[in-house]
Amino acid sequence: MLSPAYTTKLGKCFNNTIEQVLDSKKVLKNKSVDLIFTSPPFPLKRKKKYGNLNGEDYINWLVSVFSGLLRTLKDNGSIVIEIGNAWDAGVPVMSILPMKTLLALVEKNGLYLCQQFVWYNKAKLPTPAQWVNVKRVRVKDAFTHIWWLSKTPFPKANNKKVLVEYSDSMKALLKTQKYNFGKRPSEHVIGEKSFLKNNSGAIPSNVLISSNTQSSSDYLRYCKENNLTPHPARMPSMLPEFFIEFLTEQGNVVLDPFGGSNTTGEVCEKLKRKWISVEPELNYIQSSKGRFYNKLVKDNVKNN
Repeated sequence: MLSPAYTTKLGKCFNNTIEQVLDSKKVLKNKSVDLIFTSPPFPLKRKKKYGNLNGEDYINWLVSVFSGLLRTLKDNGSIVIEIGNAWDAGVPVMSILPMKTLLALVEKNGLYLCQQFVWYNKAKLPTPAQWVNVKRVRVKDAFTHIWWLSKTPFPKANNKKVLVEYSDSMKALLKTQKYNFGKRPSEHVIGEKSFLKNNSGAIPSNVLISSNTQSSSDYLRYCKENNLTPHPARMPSMLPEFFIEFLTEQGNVVLDPFGGSNTTGEVCEKLKRKWISVEPELNYIQSSKGRFYNKLVKDNVKNN
C-alpha cells in the first residue's frame, strides 16, 4: 500500500502520480469522495516545469484519469476542474483544445455539465506576450474556465453557503422597503415583495474574481527558508474555498489529484473538510508542507 509523504489530522498528501494512487485501490475507496477539485496541467504549446501534454494526447490522458476517478466519487458528488486557455503556435489564434477536452470529459465519461464558471484574474500579466505586448493585435488573456461536472443533474449543492455581501443600493432598498415593482421591458413581472426580503446576502454569479499576486505567505516563507522552489502555477485560495463551501459539508472528503502546492488541502483544513492530495513532483511536495506549519495545524503535521 502507498504511504503518504505527510499527513495532518484531516488529510494526506501522496508523492505519486494519480494513476499510481488509483491502481493501488486502497488509498481511494469506491464512492468515498464528495468533491474532486483540481487544476490539471494545462494543454500548453511548450513544456513547463510542472509538466503538460497537448493535442489528442492531452485529451485522452485526462479522460482516462477521470474515468478512473469516477469510481471514487459519491453518486451525489461533484467534479470541479480549472482549465487554462491555450493558443495555437505561431499565430494569434486561440486553441479549441480546452473546449474539446470538456466535451470529451462529459461525453466519454457520461457526466453532466452542471455549470461553467470563469475565474477572472484582473492582475494577470499580459499574455500571450507576442500578440499582446509586441504585435499589439490582441488584448491580454485574463481568465480561465472552471467546469462543474457530476454524475447526476442534481449533485449536492447549496448556494446559501456562498452568499456575498449585499451592494450598498440593496442595503438601502432593504432599509426603505420601497421598490419599483411591475412589468419590465423584458415582459418579466416583478412582484411588490420580490426583492424586499433580507436573505443575509446576495447569490453570487458564475464569474469569480480573484488576483493571484500574493508575495508573502507561510508557504512562500517556508520555501525561502528551506531553499525550495515555489510551484509556478499556484491557485488563489478563494477558488477552492468557494467550491468547497458550495458543494460539501464539514467532515466531507475532498480530493485533488493534481495537488501542486496543495492549496486545496490548506483550504480544507480551514473549513474542516478531510482531504487527499496527490502530486508526483517531490519538490512541490516538500514545499507544500509550508502551508501546514501555521497556528491551525502546526503540531499535527507528520512527515513520513
